[in-house]
Amino acid sequence: MVATVSTKVRAMAVRRRRGRTGPRRRTVTAVAAIGLACATAALAGCGGQAAGDPARDDAGRARVDPVVSGAADALVRAGSSRVTTSMRMASGGTWLTITGTGGFDYARRQGRLRLVLPKDATGTEEHKPLTELLTPGALYMKDRGEGVPAGKWVRMDTTRLPDGNLVTGGATEPLAAAELLRGAQDVTFVSDETLDGVKVRHFRGSCDIARAAAATPAAGRGPLEAAAKGFPVTRVPFDAWLDARGRLRRLTQRFTFDAAGARPGSPGQEVTVISTTDYGGFGTPAPVTLPRPADIWSGKIVSAPKR
Repeated sequence: MVATVSTKVRAMAVRRRRGRTGPRRRTVTAVAAIGLACATAALAGCGGQAAGDPARDDAGRARVDPVVSGAADALVRAGSSRVTTSMRMASGGTWLTITGTGGFDYARRQGRLRLVLPKDATGTEEHKPLTELLTPGALYMKDRGEGVPAGKWVRMDTTRLPDGNLVTGGATEPLAAAELLRGAQDVTFVSDETLDGVKVRHFRGSCDIARAAAATPAAGRGPLEAAAKGFPVTRVPFDAWLDARGRLRRLTQRFTFDAAGARPGSPGQEVTVISTTDYGGFGTPAPVTLPRPADIWSGKIVSAPKR
């Protein structure tokens, strides 16, 4: 899946650089949205920490801030919120971005997003917005394209996705993003800041996907366990902004995967996807109605040919 995303993203970048304005093709889907996304939001703060810096105690052990590692629990206590997402990826000198808006219910581990895919080389809309339903263990996508009839949904088992749906859907599932912080290490306090009028504390560090999966409650562990096996690089640098109640207000994470879908250690170009999730409007209801079985597409999905 990740390899498919990378291939489609590169194809889109080539079309842009060549200025092609011929017949439009719906070659980027929610999946492409993912890989198509991210490389910008957090570049400024993704570096690791050197030995002997404030992120380590006197014994040289990595320090973990309990406020950061407990961010997912704070979201569950908050109940629900509005969310906005952004994914960016650099391909051949071209920045490709997917944005999303919606809401998420952290207690029920479900939410709904509307994703807007990149425009074509002429600046006009090339792809119809995608609707996603995020549920425990499953991702539903509507208006996906690639041979799926209009109005039909595609269901994906997130425990079987190589990345656990951390990037495959074009947006990192908001609670899964926070669950990753359970594996936080080398955390440093950056500064007190104000974000959208709210006073926040800015933290920086990295998290290990496998460590996060082990610390995550069973209900959300499956996708992270899949991601721990699927990513060639399981260290995820992050920047997190938390309010006085320990709730995330913004989270930027940098994921690295192999463009060719090769196994760890195999030759292949690594692609960096940077995912940013903004949280706000806590307490706003985030209802989700699952599609009827008759509305779920079980036929063939036709990917665009490689260019």
